[in-house]
Amino acid sequence: MSTADTPQRFRLAYVPGATPAKWVRIWQDRRPDAPLELVPFDVAATASAVADGAVDMALTRLPDALDHADPGPHHSISLYQETTVVVVPKDHLLTAVDELTLADIADEQFLWPADEPIIVPDRPGSAIAHRPETTADAVELVAAGVGLLVVPQSLARLHHRKDLVYRPVTDAPTSTVGLLWPDPTTPLADEFIGIVRGRRATSSRGDAEPAPKRSAREKAAAKRAAREAAGKVPGRGKGAKRRRTR
Repeated sequence: MSTADTPQRFRLAYVPGATPAKWVRIWQDRRPDAPLELVPFDVAATASAVADGAVDMALTRLPDALDHADPGPHHSISLYQETTVVVVPKDHLLTAVDELTLADIADEQFLWPADEPIIVPDRPGSAIAHRPETTADAVELVAAGVGLLVVPQSLARLHHRKDLVYRPVTDAPTSTVGLLWPDPTTPLADEFIGIVRGRRATSSRGDAEPAPKRSAREKAAAKRAAREAAGKVPGRGKGAKRRRTR
């Protein structure tokens, strides 16, 4: 808890593959008085971190994070969806096509890491008994030829290796990257949400309301006024030509 003698700080949990760097830079420009602390977490631990007050907000995968723990009274917003891919050795037969379906991989063996970066209710193929602790460990085992791995595309990129490739699985469940934070919303949390949503530093929440649409007549009048101001429409001064009337 901050006091008059201690500066405010905003603790943001983020999961592997999420990229908050752009928002952090904007925050640093706007709120140098309130340092933003990035705290790495696995998806499975983010809801607990929010519930315990270990962080002020989490950039995590939804609804996956909520399947692991109850964050208590909370809010969440979705930001974007991630493509689900299967990671395979570079010389695997599945690399012959650009996209796959669950039916295409139904006969394969899969690794399901304990950190569960994505929850797949109806898992394809057969599960290997050994569960690696992390997705990074699972990627190493894929490279060793132990099995395949289903993950969000951002994690396949994060753990890229020259001896592995990945292919989208078009009908697999997808995960959504979003923000999760406690209720009630604190001023700092609201400010970070505004940054993520593109709210200007000088704007209030009400300023985000779209301007009312103008009628065709109003648009034409505004356009003519702008042209007259730029000197592109002749006025009725001494040197102006009058329009010829029939």
